[in-house]
Amino acid sequence: MAVVLDYKGLTIKEMSDLRSRLQTTNGICKVTKNSLMRKAIDGDSNWNDLESLLTGTNAFVLIKEDVGGAVKAIQSFQKDTKKSETKGALFEGRLLSDSEIKEIASLPSKEVLMAKIAGALNGVATKIAISINEVPSGLARSLQQHSEKSES
Repeated sequence: MAVVLDYKGLTIKEMSDLRSRLQTTNGICKVTKNSLMRKAIDGDSNWNDLESLLTGTNAFVLIKEDVGGAVKAIQSFQKDTKKSETKGALFEGRLLSDSEIKEIASLPSKEVLMAKIAGALNGVATKIAISINEVPSGLARSLQQHSEKSES
């Protein structure tokens, strides 16, 4: 994913703060000329839509792994500084709207999702184990009832 930010008015200290916030999510922030970015994306159909965002002063946040965490870090930074603005984002060759970017930020982190999946799997395994354990108990109760009926 690539997020394009307008970095106009940000100090070096603020850019360093953004970069440090992105480190935990394996995101990187690069400032480059639009002409160089055009050359970098030229000929790659996955990046062609980024062309429409290449105006003005741009910082590019490139995210490989924790997309939700990186977008949260960007939004937190923007809320704290009140200077930067998100121009747009490109995810898997598609431009995202502001609402779609906010939806990505609202997603739980990868670790939380993995914990939820593990909990759900553990719950299913526990129910199966209880069900399997009930088969011999039920059989024993049935045999006991049958033997009590036979005796009477």
